[in-house]
Amino acid sequence: MRLKIYFEDKPLFLTDSIDQEIEPYRHHDGVIFMDELSDSAIDCMIREMKRPDTAAGIFLSPNLETLRKAFFQKFTPVAAAGGAVFNNQQQVLLIHRRNKWDLPKGKLEPGESIEDCAAREVQEETGLKELSLDKFLLTTFHVYEERGKQILKDTHWFRMVASGHQSLTPQQEEEITHIVWADTAVLSGYTSNAYQLIADVLGAALI
Repeated sequence: MRLKIYFEDKPLFLTDSIDQEIEPYRHHDGVIFMDELSDSAIDCMIREMKRPDTAAGIFLSPNLETLRKAFFQKFTPVAAAGGAVFNNQQQVLLIHRRNKWDLPKGKLEPGESIEDCAAREVQEETGLKELSLDKFLLTTFHVYEERGKQILKDTHWFRMVASGHQSLTPQQEEEITHIVWADTAVLSGYTSNAYQLIADVLGAALI
């Protein structure tokens, strides 16, 4: 079992074993490895992940749940939801925001369910009206700083379907400049200019 938490585009693995995805990282320069579960070790890993010369982190512990709780306590939690939206031609919707290709998503409002949040954010950011949730995909985690606070955002992703031919309207307030329906065969041309977290979501949506 493991969790992957992104610091910008750098993955930190909280894990109880070294699996096939993690193993190659152990042999790369700039990868921080820790296996001592203590408050000071967690603080050290967080500092190291913020260094520009750090490429990734691996925090190994036989008790993953204890590690997860201790790590999460260092941050202010923020919940969000979003979607990988497909049309009738099996193209996937991508938005262009702040010079990166992205997927529509946003923060959970008080009293709102994760599913309602995902649908609302997609509708607000893209202008789509006819939208249905197909299935839950995965939850991603990333760390950032906001107004002096260290935030850990967990985003819950769903595969969605947009029916018929609908007009698209980029939400300018969210700095979205344009929206495309992308053929899955050429997705690598878009994900090369997207955060790895987004590539993870698209990979889960295409399984």
